[in-house]
Amino acid sequence: MKSILLTILLSVIVVPGAQAAVSHFDDLNLAPNSYWAGTVDPSVPLYEPTVASFSSGPATFNNQITDWGGLTSWTGWAYSNMTDNTTAGFENQYSAFAGQARSGANFGVAYYYNPGDATISFDGPVAVQGLYVTNTTYTALSMLNGDGFAKQFGGAQGNDTDWLKLSIFGWYGGAETGSVDFYLADYRFNDNALDYIVDSWQWVDLSSLGSITGLKFAITSSDVGQFGMNTPAYFAMDDLTVTAVPLPAAFWLMAGALAGWFPLSRRHV
Repeated sequence: MKSILLTILLSVIVVPGAQAAVSHFDDLNLAPNSYWAGTVDPSVPLYEPTVASFSSGPATFNNQITDWGGLTSWTGWAYSNMTDNTTAGFENQYSAFAGQARSGANFGVAYYYNPGDATISFDGPVAVQGLYVTNTTYTALSMLNGDGFAKQFGGAQGNDTDWLKLSIFGWYGGAETGSVDFYLADYRFNDNALDYIVDSWQWVDLSSLGSITGLKFAITSSDVGQFGMNTPAYFAMDDLTVTAVPLPAAFWLMAGALAGWFPLSRRHV
């Protein structure tokens, strides 16, 4: 009986730190070729945001949507299965430029306007392994061709050193644990043939962020005007992968002490 109790104790300690969990958005219901970007609460006054969230796997994603009197705007996170990678413009803001989800059918879409707009939280500490990102079609075609607000990356001759950068910050409680930068577009090369706009799902390794309870995201661009960034501040994300943080050394010491209290049964001759 004592040996059974010890085995159960050790399995409880070891297993949680070994299990990976993935936020893939396919646990969220969506009709084909559709999206969710928030639901206005009719009890919230006009011009004030409805603050909400949704969860996929181990992660919770923030969202807020504002009714401006018949028109709405949102920030934070949406989720989508739209894959139109040829139609330019704001009305196609929920499509992945990669033309498909990284896995399954659904993926997340983030829109960043102010610091703190796009965040992810976890119920407890996790070690984040990484996630896959790509451009949205709206952002990619804006950079590729320019539009009424944003410039064509590289300029007319292709020599402008433009860029679009995604920054990902790890947080543990109220303390930042580090950051990782990933370029969604980069035209800073001396050889213009190396310039690129990301058009496929790319893995971003976040293991350097250590133990975290949340993530924050920011987008910056070389194309900035009088009223801020001109490039559409969107990106798509899929397959966020985390593992539970291994229990601290103090817990292992306690386990050792308990093991001493429950010595394995010996066969008596």
